[in-house]
Amino acid sequence: MTIRKNIGWPGRVGRIVAGVILLSLVPLAFAGPKTPLALWGLLGVIPLIAGISGYCLPFDLLGINTYRKEKTVNQ
Repeated sequence: MTIRKNIGWPGRVGRIVAGVILLSLVPLAFAGPKTPLALWGLLGVIPLIAGISGYCLPFDLLGINTYRKEKTVNQ
């Protein structure tokens, strides 16, 4: 089974930004107010990995593909 990209650039950038924002909550679990919200920050790893890799398993299972191959000059 090969994993193909199925997330377009806008989706990838959005997932990377969301992942970084969620991961920024993690330090709250160790310093400052002890809040369950800080542990939710660990979920930021999921959109971050999806954004970097360009592959989303739920998109694949639902048959959604927003990725467009780049056109080269010689095509």
